[in-house]
Amino acid sequence: MTTKTVAQLLSQDVTLQDVTVKGWVRTFRANRFIALNDGSTLNNIQCVVDFENFDESLLKRVTTGAAVNITGELVESQGKGQSVEIQVKELEVLGDSDPETYPIQPKKHSFEFLRENAHLRTRTSTFSAVMRLRSSLSFAIHKYFNENGFYYMHTPIITGSDAEGAGEMFRVSSLDAKNPPLTEDGEVNYKEDFFGKETNLTVSGQLEAETFAMSLGKVYTFGPTFRAENSNTSRHLAEFWMIEPEVAFMDLAGNMDLAENFMKSVLSYVLEHNREDLEFLEKRLLDEEKTKPQAERSDMSLIEKIKFVVDNNFKRVSYTEAIDILRNSKPNKKKKFNYIIEEWGADLQSEHERYLVEKHFKCPVILFDYPANIKAFYMRLNEDGKTVRAMDILFPGIGEMVGGSQREERLDVLKEKMKALDIPEEELWWYLDLRKYGTAVHSGFGLGFERLVMFTTGMGNIRDVIPYPRTPQNAEF
Repeated sequence: MTTKTVAQLLSQDVTLQDVTVKGWVRTFRANRFIALNDGSTLNNIQCVVDFENFDESLLKRVTTGAAVNITGELVESQGKGQSVEIQVKELEVLGDSDPETYPIQPKKHSFEFLRENAHLRTRTSTFSAVMRLRSSLSFAIHKYFNENGFYYMHTPIITGSDAEGAGEMFRVSSLDAKNPPLTEDGEVNYKEDFFGKETNLTVSGQLEAETFAMSLGKVYTFGPTFRAENSNTSRHLAEFWMIEPEVAFMDLAGNMDLAENFMKSVLSYVLEHNREDLEFLEKRLLDEEKTKPQAERSDMSLIEKIKFVVDNNFKRVSYTEAIDILRNSKPNKKKKFNYIIEEWGADLQSEHERYLVEKHFKCPVILFDYPANIKAFYMRLNEDGKTVRAMDILFPGIGEMVGGSQREERLDVLKEKMKALDIPEEELWWYLDLRKYGTAVHSGFGLGFERLVMFTTGMGNIRDVIPYPRTPQNAEF
């Protein structure tokens, strides 16, 4: 008999047939009702045991967390909450679970406790829903790019360049940490290291992706990136995943079109395919918000927030216009912002970004043409000499979601910018080559995947949307 998943059984109308299902026990009530889950759906299937027909010693082993194999008749359910249930004929315990020590008991656990038991936290409804959504979002991203003529590129995780300008990097070395070889000047001699030079874990695949875009046309990366920033906030990880498309012959306007279309497509996919998980997470969020003061509660439910992005055209606003709006806004004038906007050139904070989206424009916002001195060296300088063709997409509840730009395709301008920032040309000789041989307008953007998962699931801490978070002082599992 073919083993069925719980999701398959719960979606069946046909009853009065023998079925086999495997899964983990969520609860076993009154020596009679087993709530069984196998990860295929948020919902459990009820398996009804006639305890008189089974050995007592076997039933004692049916504890929360135990893995079981059940065969029985699928019948119309007598109870509320499910359409079908299984009348158990055969019961086999595949793996015992000691009720005295099993951490994931059928009660409310704090997220801190579940992080300490991250290897088991997907046995809970919340984390199984989050990780199913993470999987669906991943699939939707690959699907979108595949259907739109992009090639998937695997950029290197180990890099000899620290010129991306994205902060501290993790060094990769095979040298003896206690006794490294030294140069005559007493410095570590990296020529004797594995790669013959100093190397780090990458902070971005963008520069390498640009090289492929300038031959394959449209490419994207989707892989792990690393930042050695000693930040313990709810929005920072040391290891996280980035999606980075790069497109030849595309200017900033095309980049904005692509990013908007991409975000709407990916979020539409989960609205269609993960409704059950979204509705569960929405209810969890509503219950959580009831404990907060009214001022801190969200104006929109989780699904409303996602639809807000899918259904609205993104408003495109220059940085200069946004600064004027913020400077003249009530919260700025009344000093309600934590960071008061006083002059052009200020780096926008999450509170400013959310004000523009949620209060002023009431739709997702794309800000463009940022001051050059707060953006990366590779962004194309505008004719005014002060701003670059950068763009950030701002979402409700979270602020910046996507950051991108038209890339600087002019060799002389790029060299000048690198010189001003003390980036040695010999370190990025290959990147400069793109501007020597067949240069052309090209653009791209980056999306931190975990931030997208946070937005879609409503989870408040980035540690809860990645299977095993890597943060300062924490590399468990």
